[in-house]
Amino acid sequence: MQGKFRGSDNYVASKELMNAVNIAMTLKKPLLIKGEPGTGKTVLAKAISEALGKELITWNIKSTTKAQDGLYVYDVVQRLYDSQFGGHGVDDISHYIKMGKLGEAFLADEQVVLLIDEIDKADLEFPNDLLWELDRMEFYIPETKQTIAAKERPIVIITSNAEKELPDAFLRRCIFHYIEFPDEEAMKQILDVHFDDLPGDLIRHALKAFYWIRTLPQIEKKPSTSELLDWLVALMEGGIPYERIEKEIPFAGVLLKKDKDLQTLKNNL
Repeated sequence: MQGKFRGSDNYVASKELMNAVNIAMTLKKPLLIKGEPGTGKTVLAKAISEALGKELITWNIKSTTKAQDGLYVYDVVQRLYDSQFGGHGVDDISHYIKMGKLGEAFLADEQVVLLIDEIDKADLEFPNDLLWELDRMEFYIPETKQTIAAKERPIVIITSNAEKELPDAFLRRCIFHYIEFPDEEAMKQILDVHFDDLPGDLIRHALKAFYWIRTLPQIEKKPSTSELLDWLVALMEGGIPYERIEKEIPFAGVLLKKDKDLQTLKNNL
């Protein structure tokens, strides 16, 4: 029987998120995860793979990515080269078929976790082009007249930064969960995972300043969890007195990455 996901030592998951993961595994459907940057969308797949003891296969999506890239690639150029220079096995097309990340997941002997990361970076047709494969867990290679079917249905985690609306037909096939940005109590748990012995006063002053910055309506790119972690390291390395943190926001460039946001912060101090 497949185990349930209950978070991991390195990943703090809410009860709602754990339920979403387990429901998706039970229904054998992809889990579509949305949330602002820094909410742990991408590292969720790693946490699931570690917690359940399964291999993680990651398909990083770019603006130029096509659905075909995840299935297989036929290296016709290499075959042509081999035919000209007397390469062995040139008549066997299968030698020139290379599996993409989806193909790798299908051919794995044991169930794997497949992460399709930032699906909204691709063009609008990309999700629709994967409907059959994600539904039936198989695809056809016309060059070899071969059907590749999943030996074990992978646990599919799909992330999106909501840069584009995804097609309704694709959404219907997914379980959906939105990861809310962690509140202060949840953030303290996350800090406990990443740091062994942060001084309590440092945490208190830093979190108060961090969440205050996030409330400023003029801030275009709000600082995320990863930026908070970096900021805490900078504060410790810089030996900043705790009482100065809220008043001055030292090393603000670690938190904010736009000139306009830094100026907004300066105007509000």
